[in-house]
Amino acid sequence: MAAKKPTKVTKKKNSVAMSERGRLYITATFNNTLVTVTNGDGDTVSWSSSGAKGFRGTRKSTPYAAGLAVEEALKRAVNQGMKSVDVFVKGPGAGRDSSLRAVKAAGLSINAIADVTPIPHNGPRSKKRRRI
Repeated sequence: MAAKKPTKVTKKKNSVAMSERGRLYITATFNNTLVTVTNGDGDTVSWSSSGAKGFRGTRKSTPYAAGLAVEEALKRAVNQGMKSVDVFVKGPGAGRDSSLRAVKAAGLSINAIADVTPIPHNGPRSKKRRRI
């Protein structure tokens, strides 16, 4: 038998430098709502999603599930000392508005709200013109 090679052990980053001001990224798709809370440098503090909260299937894309996902992610961030956030919303999903209401309900002040949904300037090439 060949000798086992020692496996490389990677150390998990446990602590993130916290500040009172952070960023909240909300990605609202048609099937799910993803929430990521970062500090001012962009390091992830906490995250959640509708699927992580236990919703499956079509219930995962509801505004209620999005609100619960935002509440959970922000609860962890507030416990670490976050007080205000800049919100970046991406996507056309149903959880857009309810997630913003959940931010306000969590007790955080909102500094800015930006819609960062990617919009094509020209789009894909159009279909060939019909010849009769």
